[in-house]
Amino acid sequence: FPYFVDLRRPELLLNNTVSLYLATEPGVTVGVWHTVPGSRAAEARGKDRGWYEAALADPHPVIIYLHGNGGTR
Repeated sequence: FPYFVDLRRPELLLNNTVSLYLATEPGVTVGVWHTVPGSRAAEARGKDRGWYEAALADPHPVIIYLHGNGGTR
């Protein structure tokens, strides 16, 4: 992944992607990217974070990919 990239703004490098933060326990926040599949690209274009959050509740499956804590997502 390119260095010196603002990971809070994945939409600058990745299509159909927004940055979200989840509070996992008091004092701990995990940064995540939510990427919808290419089949929903036209629908996702120009949508705000609220649309992506609502998309998590639709009937489509959600795949969660976890990786190490090397400082990048």
